[in-house]
Amino acid sequence: MPNVDDEPAPTRVTLTRDGPILIEGPVEVVLDDGRVVRSDRFVVAVCACRRSRKYPWCDTSHRRRGGSPAARRA
Repeated sequence: MPNVDDEPAPTRVTLTRDGPILIEGPVEVVLDDGRVVRSDRFVVAVCACRRSRKYPWCDTSHRRRGGSPAARRA
């Protein structure tokens, strides 16, 4: 019988209404061109609006330009 304590904890992903996607790290992100980027932080903010100058990582650009595109449509 498998031991429940031996199972890895699931990765927590938090979707925010007007900001980034928060992922418990460390994480590797595969970009659309096939490159892989990695962050060893304990929580990683992934850009959802594509405005970040540090894409795929969020640099809070969505705050300076009036929220995310999804927030403006709502």
